[in-house]
Amino acid sequence: MMLPWKNLSRFCSKFIKQPQYAIHVASKRLQAFVSHSIGKGTSPTPEAITLFLTYKCNLRCKMCGQWGESGVTKTKAKDDVKEQLSFSDLKKLIDSVSFFKPSITLFGGEPLLYPNCIELIRYIKQKGMHVLMITNASMLKGRAAELAQAGLDELNVSLDGGEKLHDTIRGMEGLFKNITDGLKELKSYKQKKGLKKPLVNLQCTITKYNYLNLEEFLDVALDIGANSLTFHNLIFLGNDLIEKQKYYDEQLQCSSDGWKGFVFTPEIDPEILFTVIQKIKSRKTLFAIDFYPNFSQKGLKEYYNNPSYLPSEYPRRCLSPWVCAYVFPDGDVRPCLNSTYAFGNINRDEFTTIWNSEKAVKFRGLLKKSELFPACVRCTELYRY
Repeated sequence: MMLPWKNLSRFCSKFIKQPQYAIHVASKRLQAFVSHSIGKGTSPTPEAITLFLTYKCNLRCKMCGQWGESGVTKTKAKDDVKEQLSFSDLKKLIDSVSFFKPSITLFGGEPLLYPNCIELIRYIKQKGMHVLMITNASMLKGRAAELAQAGLDELNVSLDGGEKLHDTIRGMEGLFKNITDGLKELKSYKQKKGLKKPLVNLQCTITKYNYLNLEEFLDVALDIGANSLTFHNLIFLGNDLIEKQKYYDEQLQCSSDGWKGFVFTPEIDPEILFTVIQKIKSRKTLFAIDFYPNFSQKGLKEYYNNPSYLPSEYPRRCLSPWVCAYVFPDGDVRPCLNSTYAFGNINRDEFTTIWNSEKAVKFRGLLKKSELFPACVRCTELYRY
């Protein structure tokens, strides 16, 4: 199945707001699905490329796999954390992929800490591509107009709760007000200029800290003029899956230690969470609300309670390495954010050569044969495609 049926409402919402972009996405995913089904490890040009602009972040959020309580980036050498591609390197990459018009996601760390972030958005838009930013929005205030003027299509902002809860989880007093002030500034600027973009998508990761208080997000989303609100089920793993992953790492000669930042116990009662979800779904709002992955009550219980969990309500296969690529600060092109396995490096080869390199074909072939790697079972990308 090309599109998990549980994601159909997400796609329809995207089609209503951005029809041309949605059609492009559907076309690319169909091509990827066919390639995955009948191919031998090669793939058409990707739908999306995520630029991991910087490891740096100005927050230390409790649940973050990079900088959180068990985050792996904290163990990196200082020189590695400082590493990032130059603006000229990124422009060269954008030039080389512009002919097939991938969607570009700007990610980090915190992407607004990248010195040329606004210039990069302008350059991507000059090349006619869709661009989305994932941000903690702590630096949005005072720059909202600049982002809109640059042509940003979508702004994905992470929030964890109301003011007190959000600031506690993110470890910075006054952060919530700073973020919402920035979002209101953007809302005001868009209204003044008659702009629809950037679309503002609020993203909430469901955690033990906030799952009893998810309803308060509805008022926040309305107040700042959000176009959508998505609740993400928590990404977490057990040490047993990390150990099982080593078998595949040995075959691929890489490390999946990035997943160690997600090794913890969720401490979420899925029965209570399901009740909260149903209450939210019953509310009428001016913006789209989505839970992702979109589980039934049974699926939610399996996801949070079963240590041997395998997807039962979504296809048991990972299509992501046929659909998207991640470009890291050192230039590596990887199929997964939490693995060191690289298809190649843009400092040495063209992206289109890297995308179907020998290493890329090997990775996709092993993944298809295995259906899933052990660490895949709660990865966000598994449920997207």
